[in-house]
Formats: sequence, C-alpha cells, structure tokens
Amino acid sequence: MGPVTRPRTDPAGPFAGATALVTGGGSGIGLATARMLAARGAAVACVDLDPSAVDGPLTGLRGDIADDGVAEVVAEAAELLGGLDILVNHAGLLARGSFEGNPLDEWRRVFEVNVLGTVRVSRAAMPWLRASARSGRDPAIVNTCSITALVGMPGGAVYGASKGAVYSLTLSMAADLLDEGVRVNCVAPGPVDTPWVRRELAAAPDPEAALKAVHARQPNGRLITADEVAEAICHLAGPLSAATTGTVHVIDGGLLGLRVPQRP
Repeated sequence: MGPVTRPRTDPAGPFAGATALVTGGGSGIGLATARMLAARGAAVACVDLDPSAVDGPLTGLRGDIADDGVAEVVAEAAELLGGLDILVNHAGLLARGSFEGNPLDEWRRVFEVNVLGTVRVSRAAMPWLRASARSGRDPAIVNTCSITALVGMPGGAVYGASKGAVYSLTLSMAADLLDEGVRVNCVAPGPVDTPWVRRELAAAPDPEAALKAVHARQPNGRLITADEVAEAICHLAGPLSAATTGTVHVIDGGLLGLRVPQRP
C-alpha cells in the first residue's frame, strides 16, 4: 500500500511536510495533540484501542500498545504517512492505590502499558525515525510522564512508579539516540481536565466536592486543559526545540514548585 496524501490545515505551518504518530490519540490529551500537530501542517496517525473519535484530516488506527502486535500497526501508520518524523507516546493507564494496596497483577498490568508499551512503540518506530534523521530532518519522540513521577502522592504508588520509569526511560533513550539525531523528551502534566479524569471524579462519593478539592489544590485554581499539554508536546517536537533533548517539561499550574495558601 502506498502513502496516502492527507489534507493539512496549514501547509505553511511549523510542521509542514512532517509526519507524526500519536498513541492514545483517540481522546483527551492524545487527540488534542494530534489535532494541533495537524493544524500546524503535519500528517498525523492516531493509534488507540478505540479510534472512533479520530476524524479528518487525522488517520485513526486500532492498536493495543500492551500487545507486541502493535509493531505492525506502527509499520502501517508509517506506510500510510510515508514515513515518521515525530512519535508521541501518550497512551497509558491510570491506577490508584498504595504500594501495599494493589495486587502484583495490577502492577504488572500498569507497567505493561505505561512502560513496556512505550518501549514497544518506540522500538517499532525507530527505522523510520532513523531514516528521518538521515534525510536531514529533526525527528523527535515525546513521552507522556506525570508529576507523580517527581513527587510522592498518597495512593499514587503504582501509577507514579510507572511514570517514574517513563521519565528515566526518556533520559536513557535521549542519551542512546543523541548521536543518531533523534531527540527524546517528556511532558509531566498535573491534573488535566480529560474524560479520563472526569470519570475518576464521577466515581467519587461526592463528584462535585471532589472536583472542588482538585481545583483548591491547584495554585492556579483550576485543572490543566488538554490543549495546554498538547502545546507543550508540540513545542518539544517542533523545530524551535532542535537543541532540546533529555528534558521533562512540567505543566501543572504550579502544583509541583509553588507553595501557596490552598484556595477555599
């Protein structure tokens, strides 16, 4: 199957002529990132367990990053797009519970997706990213981490440990690929207003009180938006970040670094 020409919203944008693959691109931050990349000129494929919400000009592909078969989906995306210049490893699982509270099977399930899933997709994408570098382009990988990787939070052991591994993996990947011209960075969002987080809040005994408590903890007084995280991902993947690799970009409304009175 030959490459398919996809319409671009801005053929003169900063990503004009670039090709991108976004995992977890069926909703939330992943979909916001894919749409932003496309609006700035990239041809974008989204891999998701449920890509039904992926609309034009994006290409939606069904795939599970917890399955070794995802390598075939990555190859399909690269063939459809005519190569890969950008990989956004966003797909992941949320988990709650202390280090004692979750059975080991839950630890394995979360690490299988959040850590090994990132490894699977990145490995599968490397032939095309290396080809991009050899052609004189600026290929980039952006992984989705979390502030839970950088600060201890009650009930966040499984998720935080998996995202801590993603942070460490990002640094190692950046070091391994430095001489090959492939940049690797990660974003570390705080609480983001996504369907995922809304479902978690809805499951609380008092969803309205839970949402109010999240807002009160935020120094900026609100949840982060998916577009704000997508903007950071696009910046790290873009031409203005050509000298940036091995970094973590925190987008959390000041939660990690500021100590201000809690809002009422």
